[in-house]
Amino acid sequence: MQRISSRNARFQVWQASLTNRTKRQRAGEFLVQGVRPISVAVDNGWPVRTVITDASRPLSKWASELLRRLPDVERVAMAPELLAELGEKDEAAELIAVLELPDDDLDRIPVRPDFLGVVFDRPTGPGNIGSIIRSADAFGADGLIVTGHAADVYDPKAVRATTGSLFAVPAVRAPSHREVLDWVRRSSIPIVVVGTDEHGSTDVYDFDFTQPVLLLIGNETAGLSTAWKEAADHLVRIPITGSASSLNAANAATAVLYEISRQRTRTTP
Repeated sequence: MQRISSRNARFQVWQASLTNRTKRQRAGEFLVQGVRPISVAVDNGWPVRTVITDASRPLSKWASELLRRLPDVERVAMAPELLAELGEKDEAAELIAVLELPDDDLDRIPVRPDFLGVVFDRPTGPGNIGSIIRSADAFGADGLIVTGHAADVYDPKAVRATTGSLFAVPAVRAPSHREVLDWVRRSSIPIVVVGTDEHGSTDVYDFDFTQPVLLLIGNETAGLSTAWKEAADHLVRIPITGSASSLNAANAATAVLYEISRQRTRTTP
Protein backbone atom coordinates (compact mmCIF):
# COMPACT_ATOMS: atom_id res chain seq x y z
CA MET A 1 0.00 0.00 0.00
CA GLN A 2 1.36 3.40 -1.01
CA ARG A 3 1.44 6.24 1.53
CA ILE A 4 1.18 9.93 0.60
CA SER A 5 2.06 12.55 3.20
CA SER A 6 3.09 15.45 0.96
CA ARG A 7 1.75 17.25 -2.09
CA ASN A 8 3.65 15.03 -4.47
CA ALA A 9 3.02 14.71 -8.21
CA ARG A 10 0.26 12.16 -7.79
CA PHE A 11 -1.60 14.25 -5.24
CA GLN A 12 -1.35 17.26 -7.56
CA VAL A 13 -2.87 15.28 -10.44
CA TRP A 14 -5.86 14.35 -8.28
CA GLN A 15 -6.18 17.86 -6.92
CA ALA A 16 -6.12 19.36 -10.42
CA SER A 17 -8.82 16.95 -11.56
CA LEU A 18 -11.25 18.58 -9.13
CA THR A 19 -11.31 21.85 -11.06
CA ASN A 20 -9.75 21.14 -14.45
CA ARG A 21 -11.86 19.27 -16.98
CA THR A 22 -9.00 18.86 -19.43
CA LYS A 23 -6.82 17.23 -16.80
CA ARG A 24 -9.67 14.88 -15.84
CA GLN A 25 -9.94 13.84 -19.46
CA ARG A 26 -6.19 13.46 -19.86
CA ALA A 27 -5.93 11.29 -16.76
CA GLY A 28 -9.07 9.36 -17.70
CA GLU A 29 -10.33 9.36 -14.12
CA PHE A 30 -12.36 11.33 -11.59
CA LEU A 31 -12.82 11.43 -7.83
CA VAL A 32 -15.92 10.22 -5.99
CA GLN A 33 -16.72 11.10 -2.39
CA GLY A 34 -19.39 9.82 -0.03
CA VAL A 35 -20.64 6.46 1.20
CA ARG A 36 -23.70 6.20 -1.04
CA PRO A 37 -22.09 7.33 -4.34
CA ILE A 38 -19.09 5.03 -3.87
CA SER A 39 -21.31 2.10 -2.85
CA VAL A 40 -23.62 2.58 -5.86
CA ALA A 41 -20.61 2.81 -8.19
CA VAL A 42 -19.18 -0.47 -6.89
CA ASP A 43 -22.60 -2.16 -6.93
CA ASN A 44 -22.98 -1.21 -10.60
CA GLY A 45 -19.53 -2.43 -11.58
CA TRP A 46 -17.82 0.87 -12.33
CA PRO A 47 -14.05 0.41 -12.70
CA VAL A 48 -12.27 1.65 -9.57
CA ARG A 49 -8.61 2.50 -10.11
CA THR A 50 -7.60 3.57 -6.61
CA VAL A 51 -9.08 3.79 -3.14
CA ILE A 52 -7.63 6.58 -0.97
CA THR A 53 -8.04 6.19 2.79
CA ASP A 54 -7.21 8.28 5.85
CA ALA A 55 -3.80 7.14 7.11
CA SER A 56 -4.54 8.39 10.63
CA ARG A 57 -7.54 6.27 11.58
CA PRO A 58 -8.84 2.69 11.34
CA LEU A 59 -11.40 1.78 8.71
CA SER A 60 -15.09 1.59 9.49
CA LYS A 61 -17.06 -1.60 8.89
CA TRP A 62 -18.38 -0.14 5.62
CA ALA A 63 -14.92 0.79 4.33
CA SER A 64 -13.43 -2.56 5.32
CA GLU A 65 -16.21 -4.41 3.50
CA LEU A 66 -15.78 -2.20 0.44
CA LEU A 67 -12.07 -2.96 0.27
CA ARG A 68 -12.80 -6.68 0.59
CA ARG A 69 -14.98 -6.35 -2.51
CA LEU A 70 -12.09 -4.68 -4.37
CA PRO A 71 -9.14 -6.96 -3.61
CA ASP A 72 -7.15 -6.04 -6.72
CA VAL A 73 -7.65 -2.27 -6.56
CA GLU A 74 -4.71 -0.07 -5.58
CA ARG A 75 -4.97 1.35 -2.07
CA VAL A 76 -3.35 4.62 -0.97
CA ALA A 77 -3.17 5.84 2.64
CA MET A 78 -3.08 9.63 2.70
CA ALA A 79 -2.41 12.21 5.40
CA PRO A 80 -5.78 13.52 6.67
CA GLU A 81 -5.11 17.16 5.81
CA LEU A 82 -4.40 16.19 2.20
CA LEU A 83 -7.42 13.89 2.02
CA ALA A 84 -9.57 16.79 3.27
CA GLU A 85 -8.31 18.90 0.35
CA LEU A 86 -9.31 16.22 -2.12
CA GLY A 87 -12.68 15.91 -0.42
CA GLU A 88 -13.10 19.71 -0.56
CA LYS A 89 -14.10 19.76 3.12
CA ASP A 90 -12.59 20.97 6.38
CA GLU A 91 -12.29 17.43 7.68
CA ALA A 92 -11.02 14.39 5.82
CA ALA A 93 -13.52 11.91 4.45
CA GLU A 94 -12.90 8.33 5.45
CA LEU A 95 -12.43 7.22 1.88
CA ILE A 96 -12.29 8.63 -1.66
CA ALA A 97 -12.50 6.46 -4.75
CA VAL A 98 -10.76 7.21 -8.05
CA LEU A 99 -12.94 5.93 -10.88
CA GLU A 100 -12.19 5.42 -14.54
CA LEU A 101 -13.98 7.75 -16.93
CA PRO A 102 -16.31 5.80 -19.25
CA ASP A 103 -16.41 6.38 -22.99
CA ASP A 104 -18.89 8.93 -24.33
CA ASP A 105 -20.68 6.28 -26.38
CA LEU A 106 -24.39 6.79 -26.97
CA ASP A 107 -24.81 3.03 -27.22
CA ARG A 108 -24.20 2.89 -23.46
CA ILE A 109 -27.84 4.00 -23.20
CA PRO A 110 -30.20 1.06 -23.71
CA VAL A 111 -33.10 1.57 -26.13
CA ARG A 112 -36.07 -0.53 -25.05
CA PRO A 113 -39.73 -0.57 -26.19
CA ASP A 114 -40.57 1.81 -23.31
CA PHE A 115 -37.49 3.97 -23.91
CA LEU A 116 -37.15 7.29 -22.09
CA GLY A 117 -34.03 9.33 -22.70
CA VAL A 118 -33.22 12.89 -21.60
CA VAL A 119 -31.11 15.48 -23.43
CA PHE A 120 -29.76 18.48 -21.54
CA ASP A 121 -28.70 21.08 -24.10
CA ARG A 122 -25.66 23.27 -23.26
CA PRO A 123 -26.06 23.32 -19.45
CA THR A 124 -23.86 25.80 -17.65
CA GLY A 125 -24.32 24.55 -14.08
CA PRO A 126 -22.83 21.21 -13.03
CA GLY A 127 -25.28 21.12 -10.12
CA ASN A 128 -28.19 21.17 -12.56
CA ILE A 129 -26.67 18.27 -14.49
CA GLY A 130 -26.41 16.28 -11.29
CA SER A 131 -29.97 17.13 -10.25
CA ILE A 132 -31.38 16.03 -13.61
CA ILE A 133 -29.45 12.75 -13.48
CA ARG A 134 -30.94 12.17 -10.02
CA SER A 135 -34.46 12.86 -11.31
CA ALA A 136 -33.87 10.71 -14.40
CA ASP A 137 -32.94 7.84 -12.09
CA ALA A 138 -35.92 8.44 -9.79
CA PHE A 139 -38.47 8.42 -12.62
CA GLY A 140 -37.14 5.57 -14.71
CA ALA A 141 -35.21 7.22 -17.54
CA ASP A 142 -32.72 5.09 -19.46
CA GLY A 143 -30.02 7.74 -19.72
CA LEU A 144 -28.99 11.38 -20.01
CA ILE A 145 -27.21 13.02 -22.94
CA VAL A 146 -25.46 16.36 -22.49
CA THR A 147 -24.99 18.20 -25.79
CA GLY A 148 -22.96 21.15 -26.99
CA HIS A 149 -20.55 23.37 -25.11
CA ALA A 150 -21.52 22.51 -21.55
CA ALA A 151 -20.54 21.98 -17.96
CA ASP A 152 -18.97 18.60 -17.28
CA VAL A 153 -20.90 15.55 -16.12
CA TYR A 154 -17.85 14.54 -14.06
CA ASP A 155 -17.33 17.88 -12.33
CA PRO A 156 -17.32 17.15 -8.56
CA LYS A 157 -20.37 19.40 -8.09
CA ALA A 158 -22.30 17.37 -10.66
CA VAL A 159 -21.17 14.05 -9.23
CA ARG A 160 -22.18 15.09 -5.69
CA ALA A 161 -25.56 16.38 -6.85
CA THR A 162 -26.45 12.98 -8.33
CA THR A 163 -26.09 11.35 -4.86
CA GLY A 164 -24.97 8.19 -6.64
CA SER A 165 -27.46 8.15 -9.52
CA LEU A 166 -24.64 8.89 -11.98
CA PHE A 167 -23.56 5.27 -11.48
CA ALA A 168 -27.03 3.84 -12.10
CA VAL A 169 -28.09 5.90 -15.15
CA PRO A 170 -25.74 6.27 -18.15
CA ALA A 171 -24.73 9.89 -18.80
CA VAL A 172 -23.07 10.59 -22.14
CA ARG A 173 -21.63 13.76 -23.63
CA ALA A 174 -22.25 14.50 -27.34
CA PRO A 175 -20.75 17.37 -29.38
CA SER A 176 -24.08 18.47 -30.90
CA HIS A 177 -27.61 17.49 -31.79
CA ARG A 178 -26.42 15.82 -35.00
CA GLU A 179 -24.75 12.86 -33.30
CA VAL A 180 -27.80 12.31 -31.11
CA LEU A 181 -30.25 12.43 -34.02
CA ASP A 182 -28.13 9.98 -36.00
CA TRP A 183 -28.24 7.63 -33.01
CA VAL A 184 -32.03 8.04 -32.76
CA ARG A 185 -32.46 7.26 -36.47
CA ARG A 186 -30.34 4.10 -36.17
CA SER A 187 -32.64 2.74 -33.49
CA SER A 188 -34.93 -0.13 -34.43
CA ILE A 189 -37.55 1.42 -32.14
CA PRO A 190 -39.29 4.61 -33.34
CA ILE A 191 -38.43 7.37 -30.87
CA VAL A 192 -40.43 10.61 -30.61
CA VAL A 193 -38.27 13.68 -29.93
CA VAL A 194 -40.10 16.02 -27.53
CA GLY A 195 -38.74 19.43 -26.61
CA THR A 196 -39.74 21.54 -23.61
CA ASP A 197 -40.41 25.20 -24.32
CA GLU A 198 -42.51 27.88 -22.63
CA HIS A 199 -44.14 28.53 -26.01
CA GLY A 200 -44.82 24.86 -26.74
CA SER A 201 -48.10 24.01 -28.44
CA THR A 202 -49.21 21.31 -25.96
CA ASP A 203 -49.40 21.15 -22.18
CA VAL A 204 -47.28 18.32 -20.78
CA TYR A 205 -50.28 16.50 -19.28
CA ASP A 206 -52.07 16.52 -22.67
CA PHE A 207 -49.18 14.86 -24.51
CA ASP A 208 -48.91 11.07 -24.85
CA PHE A 209 -45.64 10.16 -23.13
CA THR A 210 -46.37 6.43 -23.05
CA GLN A 211 -44.56 6.01 -26.38
CA PRO A 212 -40.73 5.84 -26.66
CA VAL A 213 -39.53 9.40 -25.99
CA LEU A 214 -36.36 11.47 -26.10
CA LEU A 215 -37.06 14.48 -23.86
CA LEU A 216 -35.17 17.72 -24.56
CA ILE A 217 -34.31 20.18 -21.75
CA GLY A 218 -32.80 23.52 -22.71
CA ASN A 219 -30.00 25.69 -21.37
CA GLU A 220 -30.80 27.37 -18.03
CA THR A 221 -30.93 30.87 -19.58
CA ALA A 222 -31.56 30.53 -23.30
CA GLY A 223 -33.63 27.36 -23.42
CA LEU A 224 -33.35 24.93 -26.30
CA SER A 225 -31.17 25.87 -29.24
CA THR A 226 -32.83 26.63 -32.57
CA ALA A 227 -31.35 23.42 -33.96
CA TRP A 228 -32.96 21.30 -31.26
CA LYS A 229 -36.31 23.09 -31.61
CA GLU A 230 -36.28 22.36 -35.33
CA ALA A 231 -35.32 18.74 -34.70
CA ALA A 232 -38.12 18.16 -32.19
CA ASP A 233 -41.22 16.33 -33.36
CA HIS A 234 -43.25 18.16 -30.71
CA LEU A 235 -42.77 21.06 -28.28
CA VAL A 236 -44.56 20.87 -24.94
CA ARG A 237 -44.94 23.42 -22.16
CA ILE A 238 -45.37 23.25 -18.40
CA PRO A 239 -48.35 25.40 -17.39
CA ILE A 240 -47.32 27.62 -14.49
CA THR A 241 -49.07 30.33 -12.50
CA GLY A 242 -47.96 33.15 -10.25
CA SER A 243 -45.32 35.72 -11.06
CA ALA A 244 -42.65 33.23 -12.21
CA SER A 245 -42.04 33.32 -15.95
CA SER A 246 -40.26 29.97 -16.06
CA LEU A 247 -38.79 27.15 -13.99
CA ASN A 248 -35.20 26.27 -13.25
CA ALA A 249 -33.98 23.70 -15.81
CA ALA A 250 -33.62 20.92 -13.25
CA ASN A 251 -37.05 21.68 -11.77
CA ALA A 252 -38.63 21.70 -15.23
CA ALA A 253 -37.02 18.38 -16.10
CA THR A 254 -38.23 16.87 -12.84
CA ALA A 255 -41.80 18.09 -13.43
CA VAL A 256 -41.94 16.55 -16.91
CA LEU A 257 -40.26 13.32 -15.84
CA TYR A 258 -42.82 12.98 -13.06
CA GLU A 259 -45.65 13.43 -15.57
CA ILE A 260 -44.10 10.81 -17.86
CA SER A 261 -43.80 8.38 -14.94
CA ARG A 262 -47.39 9.08 -13.91
CA GLN A 263 -48.73 8.38 -17.40
CA ARG A 264 -46.70 5.21 -17.80
CA THR A 265 -47.60 3.89 -14.36
CA ARG A 266 -51.26 4.56 -15.02
CA THR A 267 -51.22 2.55 -18.28
CA THR A 268 -49.15 -0.37 -16.95
CA PRO A 269 -51.35 -3.49 -16.67
